[in-house]
Amino acid sequence: MKLTVLGSTGSIGTQALDVARERGWTVGALAAGRNLDALEAQVREFRPEVVSVAEEAFSEAQARFPDMRVIADPAEVAALPADVVVNAMSGLLGLAPTRSALEAGRAVALATKEAMVTAASLIWGAAALGGGRLVPVDSEHTGVYQCLTGEDMADVAELILTASGGPFRDGPADLSGVTPDQALRHPSWSMGPKITIDSATLMNKGLEVMECASLYGLPLSQVDVVVHPQSVVHAAVRFRDGSLKGQFGPTDMRLAIAYAIDAAPTGMTRPGDVQGARRGPEVAGHLGWPMRGNWEFREPDAARFPCLGLAYRAGEAGGLLPTALNAADEVAVAAFLAGRIGFTAIPRLIERVMDETPAGTPTWETLQETEGWARTRAEELVRTGVRA
Repeated sequence: MKLTVLGSTGSIGTQALDVARERGWTVGALAAGRNLDALEAQVREFRPEVVSVAEEAFSEAQARFPDMRVIADPAEVAALPADVVVNAMSGLLGLAPTRSALEAGRAVALATKEAMVTAASLIWGAAALGGGRLVPVDSEHTGVYQCLTGEDMADVAELILTASGGPFRDGPADLSGVTPDQALRHPSWSMGPKITIDSATLMNKGLEVMECASLYGLPLSQVDVVVHPQSVVHAAVRFRDGSLKGQFGPTDMRLAIAYAIDAAPTGMTRPGDVQGARRGPEVAGHLGWPMRGNWEFREPDAARFPCLGLAYRAGEAGGLLPTALNAADEVAVAAFLAGRIGFTAIPRLIERVMDETPAGTPTWETLQETEGWARTRAEELVRTGVRA
């Protein structure tokens, strides 16, 4: 197995390389942004043929890797020959590489949820044009994928995504004074700061709802969220006969990553086109994981965590609203982490941007235009103060 890993120095990227190391897979190309120290360690170990870095780090990367091909555009790297392209680039930066890989006929293990959230029709169009396939990496969506293997989508009544509830699921009632340090203490998963804050607001689960509907071709009304503090059950599917099928296991993203890579070469070419995968050997020593303990399930608190409702609103409206929501969220989370706005200002800022978003049809051009506009407007709101 030969991999290309985009976003190799981030949380998902480094765990994908953990799996590659364990499985003995070859890594042909890495894309790493600005973190050249981490990239250099990866280059020494995996010896890829090509690396990609951000433009501002390009000259330094050429000096550090004089005998290696260095590219500034990760979309060019994504199109290179590989058995699977793992796209772990966060935000809309991962959109162009996803398009490039699919149009080049590559199999994509997709951890960039923003691609399906903002541009699902375009992404499926790229897969149809180039013959590429994709399988999601997120534990919830990979869980749904595993539950749907061997099933007929016509028999599906509901897809169920579980949420840990984040660090504030049990309090405090007033979230206006919580700090970035508190919000970054995720009770179940080890993730990067942006996705950890999104988990604290439940925006991450909202984005996953939109991604899930786009992946499997169902309306948002058939995608539900259940808070499950133990984070053992990752997803479930309810069928029209009333039966439920669930996928559960340890809270280790390496399991989801390994399955997505195994499944990607025969993955989806259109929504809900689920094919099974031959599973590889044990991942990270989890074969002896004990099935023990009490499992709890509850409804999410929409009043305390309004970001979940905003995501449903954007997904139901469609058009360019999901792009505006995503861009505003990225600005709001960065502002919160920097101490520029409070925790409860995050949903207020996003809602303001959504309310002002012009109508339009998603194209590769309008997505970029809307993202730029939404970021600019969100920054204005951060500077001037966010009010309800």
